[in-house]
Amino acid sequence: MEKILVVDDEKSLREVMSIMLKRAGYAVTEASDGEEAIGQVNREIYDLVITDLRMPKADGMDVLKAVKSASPETVVLVVTAFATADSAVEAMKQGAYDYLTKPFQVDEVQLIIRNALEKRRLSTENMLLKREIASQSSFARIVGQSEAMQKVFDVVRKVADAKSNVLICGESGTGKELVARAIHYNSARSTRPFVAVNCSAVPETLLESELFGHMKGSFTGAVANKAGLFEIADGGTIFLDEIGDTTPTIQVKLLRVIQEREFRRVGGNQDMKVDVRVIAATNRDLEKAVADGSFREDLYYRLDVIPIRLPPLRLRTGDIPLLVNHFLERFAQESGKTAPVLTQEAMHVLLGHEWRGNVRELENLIERVVAFSSGAPVTGTDIRGWLHHAVSPQPSLGVPTDLPEDGLDLEGLIDGIEKDLLMKALERSKWVKKKAARLLKLNTRSFRYRLEKYAIKGGRD
Repeated sequence: MEKILVVDDEKSLREVMSIMLKRAGYAVTEASDGEEAIGQVNREIYDLVITDLRMPKADGMDVLKAVKSASPETVVLVVTAFATADSAVEAMKQGAYDYLTKPFQVDEVQLIIRNALEKRRLSTENMLLKREIASQSSFARIVGQSEAMQKVFDVVRKVADAKSNVLICGESGTGKELVARAIHYNSARSTRPFVAVNCSAVPETLLESELFGHMKGSFTGAVANKAGLFEIADGGTIFLDEIGDTTPTIQVKLLRVIQEREFRRVGGNQDMKVDVRVIAATNRDLEKAVADGSFREDLYYRLDVIPIRLPPLRLRTGDIPLLVNHFLERFAQESGKTAPVLTQEAMHVLLGHEWRGNVRELENLIERVVAFSSGAPVTGTDIRGWLHHAVSPQPSLGVPTDLPEDGLDLEGLIDGIEKDLLMKALERSKWVKKKAARLLKLNTRSFRYRLEKYAIKGGRD
């Protein structure tokens, strides 16, 4: 339900406007002067503010500026009985949606309000929908004819229109987000936003704000009210990737929004209702995490209503030739080249590889193949060379081959190995921390913890 703030020092006009809006299905709050209105907009976010221009304590221009400072996406409609060209121009310059002169027709105001709120909805969704429009045929992006993948497709088709939450499990690189998108774009929510967030890539201190939004002044750097991803996804789907890496604090807040369909912004004092389907994904064993106490059991069962298990590439090697041809054509088209031809030996090497990075590793390799292609057939030797480049041999870390007679300091040895690998990853990534973390297959939070543990300083995010 959209929220509207009506600001006018004339009680009768304010009450008439409020009654009209409530009958139209809006949630309405009143303010009797500009000062009260400014206090309201700093505490709560409104979809629309209708403000009189001339009022005691603070006028409509002050209210307009306060609204745009606290919540730039809020639409403001200015109303006055003392219209001048200068005041109208100034209001529009400050960001007012429209300018009305009293007295006005009720039908006219209702039409302007509907158009204003529609403009707000479109501006919120437009970027998301444009970005996702190419993904609406998401099945086309999931390549696989193996029995294991056909079972996944069958589950997606059956559950797409259900309202139940989904938990997608699988190793990194198996295509969990593609499956989530396929569910969304084959559901009745397909015209509403699909919003994805990698929970392990956002520090805990920022993740709550990212998910639920915040109010102006709620913490250092909160210079304006901000809508969170749950609010942006209202009516659609939110994809919580790497849900297993969330902290207990975040898990509690996620449990509440899933159970109650409501949340509270950071620094806010009012609950906000939301209609969002939750699709979560993880490469961790959440049942084991529940058993060891690192993941809430009640949240796990709220998420695992419809489980989907994605098989690793090594268990569906029959899909490798299909995937290879798909990636060859895609990257050749993107680079304006002719897709290179792979020899039988080259395909044999691909079929025999372990693919620890699954489909993502194969995709990266084929992109490299196309980039370096000179038009000659790609041989098994070529593939082995590129695979060797992708997965370098493990360096010697000074691990003893046998246990010394007088024993050894196991913890000290492990710490030394860990610190050595951290330094090697930082050096290879030119001290870019996110890249170094990826080299070690660590999430950002775990990587930072280890840097602090060994007092390793420097680098950039």
